[in-house]
Amino acid sequence: MTDTAALDALVPDWLTLPDVADRLGIDVGKVRRLLQEGRLAAVRRGDPPVLSVPADFLVPVHLANPAAPAAASTAPDSPQWAVLTALRGTLTVLGDAGFDAAESVEWLFSPDDVLGRAPMQALRAGSKSEVRRRAQTLV
Repeated sequence: MTDTAALDALVPDWLTLPDVADRLGIDVGKVRRLLQEGRLAAVRRGDPPVLSVPADFLVPVHLANPAAPAAASTAPDSPQWAVLTALRGTLTVLGDAGFDAAESVEWLFSPDDVLGRAPMQALRAGSKSEVRRRAQTLV
């Protein structure tokens, strides 16, 4: 079991589920579905404990796939934020290794000597394959 104080030291910003819904332009029920589908991970933190998602899991929509960034949309009604696409498969690999949501978040945000940075930084930079290969060594 991961200590939430340790997670708070690793993760700079957190969003509650209503905050995630607001940022993505969807309702909280759809955010819960994203959690169930393994597209996001959430940890109970605070007093009283509230499900929270690392803010770094969300990116500007044109950077959702950093390996192939799209042009930023200027349409006023288009979504501005998206879930980082590489997150889903990485969370699946970590889950297969027996990690729960808190352990997955801890691994994603902890510096890794092999990667030369935290796995989350590598994912946001488009190094999905490198991160997943590293995660598979944990199995």
